[in-house]
Amino acid sequence: MPSAPESVSVGKASAGRLTTHVLDTTCGRPAAGVGLTLFALDGLDRRVLLKIATNEDGRCDAPLLSGDAFKAGHYEIVFEVAQYFRAAGIKLSNPPFLDDVPIRFSLADESAHYHVPLLISPYGYSTYRGS
Repeated sequence: MPSAPESVSVGKASAGRLTTHVLDTTCGRPAAGVGLTLFALDGLDRRVLLKIATNEDGRCDAPLLSGDAFKAGHYEIVFEVAQYFRAAGIKLSNPPFLDDVPIRFSLADESAHYHVPLLISPYGYSTYRGS
């Protein structure tokens, strides 16, 4: 009787992904052109993974992380809010109350969709784990 073929382990890309959406609550619209940097955090080490800007809908055209790049761990997104408001013609104090807004979070489930929305104004912001 022939033996069954050996099971071969094939690497499978993660189904998880990380996305963001920035909304300008001052003007009641998506925040287009917000620069952001995604960092991987490892103790005191902080490594840049991606620099990008939001599109006309306040989103990025592709996930910030997906596939093999999506791994459980600690991350930070730094949003360049003061630069966005200046470009939108909103008068800010010098220095601005909010300049860069850092959001630190962790990814635990490599098969999940993590969505990190940011609602901004020149004097406040909020975030949550979205869907």
